[in-house]
Amino acid sequence: MLKDKISGFIDKIRNVDGVAACAVVSRDGIVAGKVFDRDLNEPWFGALTATILASAESAANIIKMHSMESVTIKGTDASIMVMGSGDNFLVAAILSDRADPSKVHDQILTIAKNIGEVM
Repeated sequence: MLKDKISGFIDKIRNVDGVAACAVVSRDGIVAGKVFDRDLNEPWFGALTATILASAESAANIIKMHSMESVTIKGTDASIMVMGSGDNFLVAAILSDRADPSKVHDQILTIAKNIGEVM
């Protein structure tokens, strides 16, 4: 049942225009579901995206930022967007170079909030 829910969310994220690959990751870095378009070390990807989000949330807390929605790492040929999905999960998406980050952000935020509500 949980696997089916996660698979459904992965499909929704993957269908966002500009998303080349994505994963739903537990807050402790375990990849719960994914669709990757390239070979990568999945355990490291999960652990590092969880660390990136936790570090960003801690930095935001230090400066008393009220809401920290996402972290984006921009590259020349791709970007990585990491976004919290409630207390237990996060979404990590690899965006193509043709992606519009603000549109992708808004669409993934809606899905991430739904993940947080459901799981």
